[in-house]
Amino acid sequence: MNQDLQIRELINRLARIDAAPAWSGGLNPAQRAVLDYIGRANRFSRSPSHVAEYLGITRGTVSQSFKSLVQKGYVSERRSTHDKRAISFDLTAKGREITSAGNPLSDVLADFVPELKGALLASLRAVLGEMLVANSARPFGICASCRHHEARPDGGYCQLLSEPLSPAETGQICFEQVGR
Repeated sequence: MNQDLQIRELINRLARIDAAPAWSGGLNPAQRAVLDYIGRANRFSRSPSHVAEYLGITRGTVSQSFKSLVQKGYVSERRSTHDKRAISFDLTAKGREITSAGNPLSDVLADFVPELKGALLASLRAVLGEMLVANSARPFGICASCRHHEARPDGGYCQLLSEPLSPAETGQICFEQVGR
């Protein structure tokens, strides 16, 4: 088997092993992925279409996941004050508890030497970057690394959306992010 296939199989297997504990908690892997994304995304990036695009899954899957997550008390729905048709979701305390719990992959990576973690991170970022370009996909980067981000003492400011950002939001995933 060539190295490219081996790498792909290893990445897929790692993802499955990491997602497996969600089943025991009453969540399927898609629901857990939605929860994890909502926990890391800023308030402008939590609509069903943003979640679907980031995760590379259908809007129908995302819609069903949100329906179940609301019923189970992991997320709450929020309607836009500007456009009543637009909805987004926030984690509830129960949802934050799940997303802040450990996971198998993070537990193993915690014991890796920093140099090895750094090399792995750089390699995976490079692969992801190439795949995003090949698929004409959005980067969904971190606010603070965006060309529209303006650092301020009280957090930041998004020049694209003309919105102030809390300190926590500057480190979150943004749908509108454009690299510097």
